[in-house]
Amino acid sequence: MTHADAFLLAANDWVPNNARLPVLVYRAAIAPDPDDPAAAFERAFAANGWPPEWRDGIFDYHHFHSTAHEVLGVSKGRATVILGGPGGRKVDLAAGDVVVLPAGTGHCLDHADDGFEVVGAYPAGQQWDICRHALTPDALRKMLALPVPEQDPVAGQGGPLCQEWDEPGKQML
Repeated sequence: MTHADAFLLAANDWVPNNARLPVLVYRAAIAPDPDDPAAAFERAFAANGWPPEWRDGIFDYHHFHSTAHEVLGVSKGRATVILGGPGGRKVDLAAGDVVVLPAGTGHCLDHADDGFEVVGAYPAGQQWDICRHALTPDALRKMLALPVPEQDPVAGQGGPLCQEWDEPGKQML
């Protein structure tokens, strides 16, 4: 059975975070493919309704996405990421780890080894943006109204996201 550590992040200055949906951190959740480390993450995410969109690092500035939830699969290397905005929680990540960030969750690369790479994916039908400033009340309302995905990006139906996030497929507001 797949396990994920879950924690909520309160609003932090201009970063809204998400008071209703916890961040999920899965340790050693997916074994990187020996020939193409990112491919195993891409296959798992796609099979569970989170189409992969890119392979790269994580931006080294604080930002969040207001129009999509995000999953990051660490395909290579090690890094420390700051979650929750400036002064937020530092989380160490290594190849095989997966992090699910609900919309509004601030994140920023603190430091990484030279080979660090992640696969980024979003629930089908959600288009991501990059925010580096406070949201307007209308934009915040729209962010909080994003639907909860129907499947966990790692384990599919019944996975940690389906247990930790309130009623998959339901509008939050």
